[in-house]
Amino acid sequence: MRGRGQTGSPCSKWRRRMVEVSPAMTGNAHDARRAGLVYVVDSEPGLRRQRRGRGFVYRSPRGRPVRDSATLARIRALAIPPAWSDVWICADPAGHLQATGRDARGRKQYRYHPQWSSRRGEGKFERIVAFGQALPALRTALRRDLAREGHPREKVLALVVAVLDETLLRVGGDAYRRQNHSYGLTTLRNRHVEFLAGGRARFAFRGKSGQMQEAVIDDSRLVRLVRRCRDLPGHCLFQYRDDAGALVPVRSEEVNDYLRQAMGEAFTAKDFRTWGATLAAMRGPATSGAAPAAERSRIRVLNEVVRAVAAELGNTPAVCRSAYIDPVVFEGWRQGGLERYAARCRGQRQWERAALAFLRRAHRPPRTGRVR
Repeated sequence: MRGRGQTGSPCSKWRRRMVEVSPAMTGNAHDARRAGLVYVVDSEPGLRRQRRGRGFVYRSPRGRPVRDSATLARIRALAIPPAWSDVWICADPAGHLQATGRDARGRKQYRYHPQWSSRRGEGKFERIVAFGQALPALRTALRRDLAREGHPREKVLALVVAVLDETLLRVGGDAYRRQNHSYGLTTLRNRHVEFLAGGRARFAFRGKSGQMQEAVIDDSRLVRLVRRCRDLPGHCLFQYRDDAGALVPVRSEEVNDYLRQAMGEAFTAKDFRTWGATLAAMRGPATSGAAPAAERSRIRVLNEVVRAVAAELGNTPAVCRSAYIDPVVFEGWRQGGLERYAARCRGQRQWERAALAFLRRAHRPPRTGRVR
């Protein structure tokens, strides 16, 4: 792969255009720059793949055949499956996103630059601090939009996000529903919600990998709004009325767009699960007291915490520990610095403030010596 400063490809002239239209103020763009790359999106001009005989030919954004050996070598290195359709390939070798396409099931797939994958692997938990800092702005937007009259798009999207905030359920996608008969928040049907005594609502459905998912909300306003959605015509639970008055089911892409607009960063629904898992993992050991002196006892406590968080997220403990729980939480507990952040925590918002304070400190860059 070429680095950002390398040139020589006939497609490199497209780089300037991509930089001008890239969302440079997003967190993703910042990460791309730190990795020495350019943040791009696949709606920008790119190379296209066309089948010819048993192989493929590639065309530039202007429709000309790609013959440059370096560009063709870069494409081969991406190992794009032959079964993919609607393939887009970044014209810039330094683009953080190198290719997209649709697999045989119609699901969108991605190929990233190795430097981007490395950067995201190193810093995938660093963004959790920015997410926690942006939560107040999101909740202000939720209060505003949930108060709207009727069933406009903004109100129903706010409702889905508010339920996501409460339950940490996956948002799902229509392709998964069609191919796997699995559901998420945006694809739930009316039959997937049950209203219980005491003003509660229970969601129960078949989720990812065929696992049964269940979650209960008891916020009276959210329960009331979910009931109103359930009472609309049609089978889809979360629908909004467009400008013409027609009912439109919510899509996962719209939920992520809502989050970006409300939070001012390129956050997605998955960040809720990372934040929620880390917060739950912090509450477990922090309320159990100081870490035991024996390593075996510490491991037993942490394993119990991971199992509890995994059950809440509907993941395996191994996936939960590696992908969702920030490792600084368990390290802070081992070192004895976690308890003081939890000393006066009572409600959810107090726990969130304590978690954010702890995570800020844990992810703070080490101090360097003074320059004399």
